[in-house]
Amino acid sequence: MQAALLRETFLQALSWLAIAISPSSISVFTISIYLLLSILGASITEVKNDAIVAELGKQPPSSTKHSQQPSSSGNLQSFVWIASSVGGVAGNLLGGIFISRFSPQSMFMFFGLLVALQFFITVSVHESSLGLSKNPSIGIKKQLSELSAALRKPEITYSISWFALSYAVVPLLNGTMFIYQTQYLKIDSSVLGISKVFGQETMLLWGIIYNRYLKSISPRKLISAIQATIAFLMISDVLFVRGFYRQMGVLDTLYVVIFSGFLEVLFFFKFLPFTVLLAQLCPQGCEGSIMAFLMSAVALAFIVSGYLGVALASYIKITGSDFSGLSLGLVIQASCTLLPIFWSSCIPEYVKTKDKHKD
Repeated sequence: MQAALLRETFLQALSWLAIAISPSSISVFTISIYLLLSILGASITEVKNDAIVAELGKQPPSSTKHSQQPSSSGNLQSFVWIASSVGGVAGNLLGGIFISRFSPQSMFMFFGLLVALQFFITVSVHESSLGLSKNPSIGIKKQLSELSAALRKPEITYSISWFALSYAVVPLLNGTMFIYQTQYLKIDSSVLGISKVFGQETMLLWGIIYNRYLKSISPRKLISAIQATIAFLMISDVLFVRGFYRQMGVLDTLYVVIFSGFLEVLFFFKFLPFTVLLAQLCPQGCEGSIMAFLMSAVALAFIVSGYLGVALASYIKITGSDFSGLSLGLVIQASCTLLPIFWSSCIPEYVKTKDKHKD
């Protein structure tokens, strides 16, 4: 596992540093290849990290005999979520400061060096310190067999199918909204950067709130509530496009920072309760494979969602200079977001556990 993480981190660092030292006449195609390799490395690393968290979340603590319950109640997932959000806030703030002071190549060099530092930190961490179970006799065929057996469980298959479809059926208009805000409303890019920082701060707050107050709520009810909230805020975007908030005296920049930043990350809020649920549903030893399969399904769902968004924007004739159909597109997007709630029965209400001890 560690060797794979090292390879993907090295791939990221190499791609970013290659862009940084390339001449200014570098072709768009070459940059696209470098960025594709970087995204590939980041994606695989993220999947492996999620797999490690899922597996560690099922490891029972061995320090005291009073702590007999596995960490499947979501403590570890919440902690990782909070740590990731802190990193997101710091990264966006750093990027916002650098983007107005340094050239793009200097920024690629700086962040490439940061990824290289991450590579060397990963090298210094011994895999045995994670306490992961090792079984060198398990090959790809054995892993695929265990994954197939896990997916034959209806509660796992139905849950993953619902989660992936909840993204796939929504035609995303994020790119269209970005063009509308920057090209039509002439909102400065620094404002959008601040909105991303605000979004990461809300993700940090969400991790804390979930860990302290919401873990006992039914996953089905909590995820359905998040889905409904996403649709509600999309209707708020309709009012924004039609100038309703502007007439009330609310600045466009203020709306973009708060509501747009919050809506952008709200799509990911249901990841936390769902991964906690899935870790509880997974058979012992198959957590990593199931989590990797989930992330692959979600990635495919986002691709489908993006294509649907492009098709919708084309159908209602949204162009770079004509956004008259954007409000209708947002209404359709919100309606599609509500659809998964009607088959939310695919998500289990609760997961029965044998051990009733408190953490």
